[in-house]
Amino acid sequence: MKEMLIQSIKNLFSKPETVLYPAEPSPPPPGYRGLIVYEESLCIFCTKCELVCPPGAIRFTYTDDGKKKFHYNPYLCIYCGECVRACPKPGCLTQVEETAPPETSPPDWDSLEREAEESKKRFLASRKKKKG
Repeated sequence: MKEMLIQSIKNLFSKPETVLYPAEPSPPPPGYRGLIVYEESLCIFCTKCELVCPPGAIRFTYTDDGKKKFHYNPYLCIYCGECVRACPKPGCLTQVEETAPPETSPPDWDSLEREAEESKKRFLASRKKKKG
């Protein structure tokens, strides 16, 4: 017990062995793949990124006139890069060595997924009526 007390007192006055996170940002680990960045002006809205995304972090919603809107959830993303590889338009989806911003208000991803599915069904049904 005496040794433990001596070691505790020594530790109070020694330099910390931990990373000084708030003062110094932590370096990204080796092999870090980074955040997905989307450039809407380059997108051709082929939805290939949505189809290949393993966790479903990319969703498209459809408007009544057939336009699509891209939605991305960085908190659900596993940063595998499949969407970047599947995208036929260079520069539309890229990975940068940044982390996701701190979550201030959680996105309501469940309702967005439901809306994406419903809007897709409505869009496909309206296309079917136009053809038939």
